[in-house]
Amino acid sequence: MFGATGVALIAAGCSGGGSDDDAATGSTSGSSSGSTSGSTGTSDTSGASGSTTVDCVLTPEMTEGPYYLDDQVIRRDVTEGKTGLPLRLELTVADATTCAPVPGLMVEIWHADAEGNYSGFGSGGSTSTFLRGGQNADTHGTVVFQTIYPGWYRGRTVHIHVKVHDGNTEHTTQLFFDQALTDQVFTKAPYQGHSGGTTNAQDSIYGGGGAQTTLKMTPSGDGYTGTLVMGVRR
Repeated sequence: MFGATGVALIAAGCSGGGSDDDAATGSTSGSSSGSTSGSTGTSDTSGASGSTTVDCVLTPEMTEGPYYLDDQVIRRDVTEGKTGLPLRLELTVADATTCAPVPGLMVEIWHADAEGNYSGFGSGGSTSTFLRGGQNADTHGTVVFQTIYPGWYRGRTVHIHVKVHDGNTEHTTQLFFDQALTDQVFTKAPYQGHSGGTTNAQDSIYGGGGAQTTLKMTPSGDGYTGTLVMGVRR
Protein backbone atom coordinates (compact mmCIF):
# COMPACT_ATOMS: atom_id res chain seq x y z
CA MET A 1 0.00 0.00 0.00
CA PHE A 2 2.71 2.45 1.01
CA GLY A 3 5.59 1.23 -1.14
CA ALA A 4 8.30 -1.38 -0.76
CA THR A 5 10.36 0.55 1.78
CA GLY A 6 7.55 1.67 4.01
CA VAL A 7 5.92 0.30 7.12
CA ALA A 8 2.17 -0.13 7.57
CA LEU A 9 0.08 -1.78 10.23
CA ILE A 10 -2.13 -4.29 8.46
CA ALA A 11 -5.53 -5.89 8.88
CA ALA A 12 -4.24 -9.44 8.64
CA GLY A 13 -2.99 -12.03 11.11
CA CYS A 14 0.19 -14.05 10.79
CA SER A 15 -1.01 -17.52 11.67
CA GLY A 16 -2.54 -19.59 8.90
CA GLY A 17 -4.43 -16.79 7.13
CA GLY A 18 -6.88 -16.17 9.98
CA SER A 19 -9.97 -14.06 9.34
CA ASP A 20 -11.19 -11.03 11.25
CA ASP A 21 -13.53 -13.32 13.17
CA ASP A 22 -10.58 -15.50 14.17
CA ALA A 23 -8.81 -12.54 15.71
CA ALA A 24 -11.77 -11.06 17.54
CA THR A 25 -12.34 -13.90 19.98
CA GLY A 26 -11.10 -12.33 23.21
CA SER A 27 -13.29 -12.71 26.29
CA THR A 28 -14.17 -10.12 28.90
CA SER A 29 -14.76 -10.36 32.59
CA GLY A 30 -16.61 -7.95 34.83
CA SER A 31 -15.32 -9.49 38.05
CA SER A 32 -14.46 -7.44 41.08
CA SER A 33 -10.77 -7.70 40.23
CA GLY A 34 -11.39 -5.89 36.94
CA SER A 35 -9.38 -8.44 34.97
CA THR A 36 -10.19 -8.41 31.26
CA SER A 37 -8.98 -10.07 28.11
CA GLY A 38 -9.18 -8.16 24.84
CA SER A 39 -8.76 -9.18 21.19
CA THR A 40 -5.00 -9.41 21.24
CA GLY A 41 -2.13 -11.71 20.57
CA THR A 42 0.62 -11.97 23.16
CA SER A 43 4.25 -12.95 23.09
CA ASP A 44 4.71 -16.71 23.31
CA THR A 45 5.99 -18.23 26.53
CA SER A 46 9.52 -18.56 25.22
CA GLY A 47 9.79 -14.89 24.24
CA ALA A 48 11.86 -13.96 27.29
CA SER A 49 14.45 -16.59 26.40
CA GLY A 50 15.09 -15.44 22.86
CA SER A 51 12.09 -16.56 20.82
CA THR A 52 12.11 -15.03 17.34
CA THR A 53 8.34 -14.92 16.84
CA VAL A 54 5.26 -13.55 18.58
CA ASP A 55 1.55 -14.07 18.02
CA CYS A 56 0.04 -11.57 15.59
CA VAL A 57 -3.06 -9.39 15.91
CA LEU A 58 -5.24 -7.52 13.46
CA THR A 59 -4.30 -3.85 13.63
CA PRO A 60 -6.51 -1.74 11.38
CA GLU A 61 -5.64 1.84 10.48
CA MET A 62 -7.66 4.47 12.33
CA THR A 63 -7.86 8.24 12.24
CA GLU A 64 -5.11 10.32 13.81
CA GLY A 65 -7.63 12.75 15.27
CA PRO A 66 -7.11 16.45 16.02
CA TYR A 67 -4.67 16.19 18.94
CA TYR A 68 -1.43 14.82 17.47
CA LEU A 69 1.76 16.84 17.93
CA ASP A 70 4.82 16.05 15.83
CA ASP A 71 7.35 16.94 18.53
CA GLN A 72 6.73 14.07 20.95
CA VAL A 73 9.09 13.77 23.90
CA ILE A 74 11.23 10.60 23.79
CA ARG A 75 10.54 8.93 27.13
CA ARG A 76 9.02 5.98 28.94
CA ASP A 77 7.06 7.74 31.72
CA VAL A 78 4.55 10.17 30.21
CA THR A 79 2.47 10.94 33.29
CA GLU A 80 4.02 14.32 34.25
CA GLY A 81 2.22 14.22 37.58
CA LYS A 82 -1.23 13.55 36.13
CA THR A 83 -3.36 11.57 38.57
CA GLY A 84 -5.26 8.45 37.59
CA LEU A 85 -5.21 4.68 37.68
CA PRO A 86 -1.64 3.57 36.85
CA LEU A 87 -1.34 1.88 33.46
CA ARG A 88 1.77 0.10 32.20
CA LEU A 89 1.39 -0.06 28.42
CA GLU A 90 3.39 -2.81 26.70
CA LEU A 91 3.27 -2.77 22.89
CA THR A 92 5.15 -5.13 20.58
CA VAL A 93 5.72 -4.46 16.87
CA ALA A 94 6.01 -7.60 14.71
CA ASP A 95 6.45 -8.29 11.00
CA ALA A 96 3.05 -9.43 9.75
CA THR A 97 4.55 -11.93 7.31
CA THR A 98 7.05 -13.70 9.56
CA CYS A 99 5.73 -12.71 13.02
CA ALA A 100 9.30 -11.76 13.93
CA PRO A 101 9.61 -8.74 16.25
CA VAL A 102 10.68 -5.56 14.44
CA PRO A 103 13.19 -3.47 16.42
CA GLY A 104 13.92 0.21 15.97
CA LEU A 105 10.59 1.59 14.79
CA MET A 106 9.38 4.74 16.52
CA VAL A 107 6.17 4.15 18.50
CA GLU A 108 4.33 7.26 19.73
CA ILE A 109 1.29 7.45 22.00
CA TRP A 110 -0.99 10.27 23.14
CA HIS A 111 -4.26 10.31 25.06
CA ALA A 112 -6.55 12.39 27.28
CA ASP A 113 -6.19 12.84 31.03
CA ALA A 114 -8.85 11.75 33.53
CA GLU A 115 -10.95 14.83 32.70
CA GLY A 116 -10.71 14.44 28.94
CA ASN A 117 -8.01 17.08 28.31
CA TYR A 118 -5.11 16.74 25.87
CA SER A 119 -1.77 18.42 26.48
CA GLY A 120 -0.97 21.19 24.03
CA PHE A 121 -4.64 22.07 23.47
CA GLY A 122 -7.32 24.10 25.22
CA SER A 123 -7.47 23.76 29.00
CA GLY A 124 -4.64 21.21 28.78
CA GLY A 125 -2.22 24.08 28.14
CA SER A 126 -0.64 25.05 24.83
CA THR A 127 2.89 24.20 25.95
CA SER A 128 2.25 21.14 28.13
CA THR A 129 3.26 17.62 27.09
CA PHE A 130 1.54 15.33 29.59
CA LEU A 131 0.37 11.88 28.48
CA ARG A 132 2.22 11.87 25.20
CA GLY A 133 5.62 10.56 24.17
CA GLY A 134 7.55 8.16 21.95
CA GLN A 135 10.18 5.44 21.99
CA ASN A 136 12.09 3.28 19.54
CA ALA A 137 11.17 -0.40 19.83
CA ASP A 138 13.88 -2.49 21.49
CA THR A 139 15.52 -5.63 20.09
CA HIS A 140 12.33 -7.57 20.91
CA GLY A 141 10.17 -5.04 19.04
CA THR A 142 8.72 -3.83 22.33
CA VAL A 143 8.08 -0.46 23.93
CA VAL A 144 6.85 0.11 27.48
CA PHE A 145 5.10 3.29 28.60
CA GLN A 146 4.10 4.26 32.12
CA THR A 147 0.89 6.25 31.94
CA ILE A 148 -2.63 6.37 33.41
CA TYR A 149 -6.00 5.00 32.37
CA PRO A 150 -7.34 7.63 29.93
CA GLY A 151 -10.42 9.76 30.32
CA TRP A 152 -12.80 10.58 27.49
CA TYR A 153 -13.96 13.62 25.58
CA ARG A 154 -17.31 14.37 23.98
CA GLY A 155 -18.25 12.01 21.19
CA ARG A 156 -15.48 9.45 21.81
CA THR A 157 -15.07 6.39 23.98
CA VAL A 158 -11.94 5.90 26.10
CA HIS A 159 -8.92 5.27 23.84
CA ILE A 160 -5.19 5.76 23.26
CA HIS A 161 -3.74 6.97 19.96
CA VAL A 162 -0.68 5.16 18.54
CA LYS A 163 1.54 6.08 15.59
CA VAL A 164 4.26 3.73 14.29
CA HIS A 165 6.81 5.02 11.76
CA ASP A 166 10.32 4.64 10.43
CA GLY A 167 10.96 8.02 8.81
CA ASN A 168 9.56 6.99 5.43
CA THR A 169 6.03 5.81 6.11
CA GLU A 170 3.74 5.97 9.09
CA HIS A 171 0.57 4.29 10.22
CA THR A 172 -1.82 5.32 12.95
CA THR A 173 -4.27 3.31 15.01
CA GLN A 174 -6.14 3.54 18.31
CA LEU A 175 -6.20 1.26 21.36
CA PHE A 176 -9.37 0.57 23.32
CA PHE A 177 -10.47 -0.88 26.65
CA ASP A 178 -13.11 -3.38 27.70
CA GLN A 179 -16.28 -1.41 28.44
CA ALA A 180 -17.00 -3.24 31.71
CA LEU A 181 -13.55 -2.31 33.01
CA THR A 182 -13.98 1.33 31.96
CA ASP A 183 -17.32 1.49 33.77
CA GLN A 184 -15.63 0.15 36.89
CA VAL A 185 -12.68 2.56 36.68
CA PHE A 186 -14.99 5.55 36.30
CA THR A 187 -16.61 4.92 39.67
CA LYS A 188 -13.33 5.92 41.36
CA ALA A 189 -11.34 9.12 41.82
CA PRO A 190 -10.32 11.07 39.84
CA TYR A 191 -12.68 9.76 37.15
CA GLN A 192 -16.06 9.75 38.87
CA GLY A 193 -16.68 13.45 38.29
CA HIS A 194 -16.30 12.84 34.57
CA SER A 195 -18.30 9.63 34.26
CA GLY A 196 -20.72 8.75 31.50
CA GLY A 197 -19.90 9.65 27.94
CA THR A 198 -19.73 7.58 24.77
CA THR A 199 -19.41 3.81 25.10
CA ASN A 200 -17.49 1.47 22.79
CA ALA A 201 -20.73 0.38 21.16
CA GLN A 202 -21.65 4.01 20.41
CA ASP A 203 -18.23 5.00 19.06
CA SER A 204 -18.01 4.94 15.26
CA ILE A 205 -14.21 4.60 15.25
CA TYR A 206 -14.33 1.64 17.61
CA GLY A 207 -16.83 0.11 15.20
CA GLY A 208 -14.14 0.21 12.49
CA GLY A 209 -11.95 -2.40 14.17
CA GLY A 210 -11.77 -1.56 17.86
CA ALA A 211 -12.37 -5.15 18.91
CA GLN A 212 -9.06 -6.01 17.23
CA THR A 213 -7.13 -3.29 19.06
CA THR A 214 -8.63 -3.75 22.52
CA LEU A 215 -5.85 -4.08 25.07
CA LYS A 216 -5.43 -7.21 27.14
CA MET A 217 -5.59 -5.89 30.69
CA THR A 218 -4.20 -7.60 33.79
CA PRO A 219 -4.13 -6.21 37.36
CA SER A 220 -0.73 -4.87 38.37
CA GLY A 221 -0.17 -3.25 41.76
CA ASP A 222 -2.63 -0.37 42.16
CA GLY A 223 -3.43 -0.37 38.45
CA TYR A 224 -3.15 -2.46 35.31
CA THR A 225 -0.81 -3.64 32.60
CA GLY A 226 -2.21 -3.39 29.08
CA THR A 227 -0.59 -5.36 26.23
CA LEU A 228 -1.02 -5.65 22.47
CA VAL A 229 1.01 -7.10 19.58
CA MET A 230 0.76 -4.95 16.46
CA GLY A 231 1.32 -6.61 13.10
CA VAL A 232 3.22 -4.49 10.53
CA ARG A 233 4.13 -5.00 6.88
CA ARG A 234 7.59 -3.80 5.83
